[in-house]
Formats: sequence, structure tokens, C-alpha cells
Amino acid sequence: MNINKYRGRGLIAGVAVALAGTWLVGHKHASADESGTAKTTLSVPSDKAIHNQGQAPDFAGIVATYGPAVVHVEAKSEGDDSGEGHSGALGTGFIVSPDGYILTNNHVVENADQVTIKLTDGRKFGARVIGTDKAGDVAVLKIDGSGFPTVKIGNPTNSRVGDWVVAIGSPYGLDNTVTSGIISAKSRTLSDDSPTHFIQTDVPVNPGNSGGPLFNLNGEVIGINSMIYSRTGGFQGLSFAIPIDEAMRIKDQIVRTGHVSHARLGVAVQAIDDAAASELGLSSPRGALVARVEPGSPAQAAGVAQGDVIVALNGNAIATPTELLARVSELEPGAPAKLTVLRNGATRTLALVTGGGDAAGRAAPQARAQQATPRPRLGVAVRPLSSDEAAQIGVDGGVVVERATGPAAAAGIGAGDVIIAVDGVEVTNVKQLQQMIARAGDKASIVVNRGGRQLAFDAELANSNVD
Repeated sequence: MNINKYRGRGLIAGVAVALAGTWLVGHKHASADESGTAKTTLSVPSDKAIHNQGQAPDFAGIVATYGPAVVHVEAKSEGDDSGEGHSGALGTGFIVSPDGYILTNNHVVENADQVTIKLTDGRKFGARVIGTDKAGDVAVLKIDGSGFPTVKIGNPTNSRVGDWVVAIGSPYGLDNTVTSGIISAKSRTLSDDSPTHFIQTDVPVNPGNSGGPLFNLNGEVIGINSMIYSRTGGFQGLSFAIPIDEAMRIKDQIVRTGHVSHARLGVAVQAIDDAAASELGLSSPRGALVARVEPGSPAQAAGVAQGDVIVALNGNAIATPTELLARVSELEPGAPAKLTVLRNGATRTLALVTGGGDAAGRAAPQARAQQATPRPRLGVAVRPLSSDEAAQIGVDGGVVVERATGPAAAAGIGAGDVIIAVDGVEVTNVKQLQQMIARAGDKASIVVNRGGRQLAFDAELANSNVD
């Protein structure tokens, strides 16, 4: 299966397309009968109207009540065609406060010099970009005024796979388009380095729907439509929304401070495969293996060490590095946290205070750390051999294996082995081992001292540099 990339990591086969990824040049206004759109008096739909007693849902009540709070977003940059019609990125947004705060996607307004908001009653406003977060793909806009219609914010946690959902947006510039479908999956991760666990739906959404609201049948917004799966650039049955609780956390930070700071631990982590789980004494592959601890980081201050396996954060089990990233993203910078780690077969709980990273860098610190840490070619955590240890086993040099995973574990190398040579060249220190493995080809012959005996192993190296 061809794995394509979005924001630096692999996705499901095909392409996950940012919905406002199309720049429409010279596009005539295509909205149907906008002059006949009247401002609607807001009234909450009754449960009977929405659920219709087991029959097909009555979406009209949701649209009539909350549709006026959904806005058309047009973003222009310098150099855009200034002729007739649209000449910039088109998207959608929705008003979350009566004084004119609007949520949309970052990629709708990214690098825009001018943003125009159009309401369903035909009014247009110039909008200020209060702040953006590229990592979370959220932007907060502001239009001047008061008494604007607003959406109702819901709780995505209460939604279920199979529930009906409704999208309102401006696909291809067609304002106030309503589509519906069901939730196909929850907590869908599309990228190893993204903290977002998307809501997957089969709601038809297309370029221009970006930044628009995803409603449940109570008329509550539970997500922001952000991406589609597509081989063609148009809708093909899979769409993805950012959970609204994640977006609102970002929005609150932006409104309060003007920027976003993500909580961080200061570790680079990697997934655990079956071989590593067996070596670590785990019953199944779970947790996040610490490949590197940043100097001066909260993790280092708390005592986290290379080779630890993070299995829980604040009592919540961690199954994968992606889940750790998502859990950390829910924390505020400076918040106290407790990490549960597995070290040498024993469980330890470490207390720390999360650090912060300014979103000016635009990528979550955990994502940067993970991307900066290459997949280990050999897969060993090692330390220098002390003079006493060297004298005891009768060698002049070498490094002690504290943890073996991946290629090393597959070849038969284990904790406690002393690596004394690679491809016939003696190993004297950790840095030299790293350099030798980095220069090696697809295979390497590793000689170790194990209990006074010398053993040779042929290791199939990964196509990346050693840690």
C-alpha cells in the first residue's frame, strides 16, 4: 500500500487532503439565492424534532437554529488576482461568542493578508487573525460587533460510532451547504507525530468545508471539519474532524495569550514491537520506549532515563507513542504530572512539571523530538564499560548493552552483553560504536562478551542512523 504524507508523517493509502487546499482564481459567486436568506430567530430544536422518534433525523431544526452562526471565510494574500470574483482560499468558520470570535482551520487563513467573513444574512466583515496553531490546525478570528448568533459547543466524548452528524459549510464556494452522515470511527490517528485524534465520518465534505462545524443531533458542535481522504481531491467517503474540545483548548489559550504553548516532557520516544516487548518483559507491545531524554527537560529533572518504558500518564494507560503525545497535548504547560515507567522490570512513578513550547515553531515539541530521533539502526541502549568491569571479564574495551530492541534483539543480543567489536574492529566507547553502526551497510557482525565467552551475531541493520 502506498503511504502518502501529511504534515510530515504517513497516512492511510491515498491522500489526506486539507479541505481548503484549493485556491479558486476568478471564481464567480456560486451561492444559490443568497438574497433570499433571512436571519433566523434562534430556538433550540426539541428532542422530538431532532430524533423524530426513531425515523430519519430532522436536520432542518439544527440548520435553522445554528446555521446562521456558520460563516463563509475568504482569505487573500498579496499577489492574488484582484479581478472579479474569488481569488483566494475559501473555507468555513463558525461563531463561538456573541462578540465575534470565530473558529476555523489554520490552513484556511495561513499566510493570509486579508480575511473576509460573510454571514448567512449577507453581511460582510473584515476579520483579524487573533492567533493560529499549525500543529492543531486551528485558527481564531475576530470580527467587530456584538449580538452575533453562536453555535452550541458539545462534548465529543459522548458521541458514538454510528451516530448521525451534520456538516454545514462552503464547499467549492457554495455557501450554507448542508450534508449529513454518521460517525465512522473515533480517535483516528492519521500521523505518528500529530496529537490530534480525529473523528472520522462519511459526511460528504469537499474543499471549502474546511473549518466548518460538525454537529451532533442535539445541535451541538463536536468537531471542526479539517481533512478528507481522497485520490482525486474530492470527497470519497472518508472525512476527518478535529474534536471540538481539543480546538476549544487551543482557542482559549489564543484568546488569553495571543499564542499557543504546548505542554512537553522533553523525551523522544519510539514504538515497541513484539521483539522489544519480549526483551523488556512485557506481555504485549505497549507503552512508549524512551530513546532520548533532552538535557534540562522536565523529564530529566523527574529522573526519566533512556530505556524506560512510559506505560501511564496521570494514571491513564499509554499504549503507543502517539497516545502519549495526545495525552501530553491535553495538559497545560506548567501542570504537574505523574509518569509511570517500567525500568529493569520494576514499575516506578515519577513526578514532574510539564514544560512549555511556544507555538511560533508551529510544531508540537513532542513531534519535533520524535522526528529528530531516527529509528535506531542496531537498536541498543549502551553505556561505557567501567575499568573494574573490563578487568573482571578480561577485555580492554567495549560498551555494556543495557537494552536491546529491534535488529539487535532479533539477532540475539541482550542486556548485559558487552559489545567488543563491529565488523572486526574493536569498540572502545559509545560514540565510536555509534559512528561504526552509522557507516555500516545493511548488515554488521557484532562480537559480544557474554559471561566470559565471545559470541558473534549477524545483525540486519535498519536504514537509518543509530540513536
